[in-house]
Amino acid sequence: MRSIAQSCLVAVSILAGSQLAVGQELGEASAGFDYANRVCAGCHAVTRGGRVSPNEKAPPFDAIANTRGMSEMALRVWFQTPHPTMPNLALSPRQKDDVVAYILSLKERQ
Repeated sequence: MRSIAQSCLVAVSILAGSQLAVGQELGEASAGFDYANRVCAGCHAVTRGGRVSPNEKAPPFDAIANTRGMSEMALRVWFQTPHPTMPNLALSPRQKDDVVAYILSLKERQ
């Protein structure tokens, strides 16, 4: 009986730990903002409420964040796809995590 209780306790501990890992952000939004402000702001409005981008063809980051269905996965797929109107940026995995976290931080809470 004691080993069953111990096994259950171990299983609950593992599940609780995995839930904590799932809930953690993958990147740092502040580092993503720093990157965006340095690299992306020449074309995109990168700040919350920055409704007009320097390049009229480049959507503001808060508009991207609030696009219906926008998610972490959608942003990651977008970063993997070449776009003729954008420079070919080579972001490290950490930079991608940070920029994705920053863009998603601009999503309006509903």
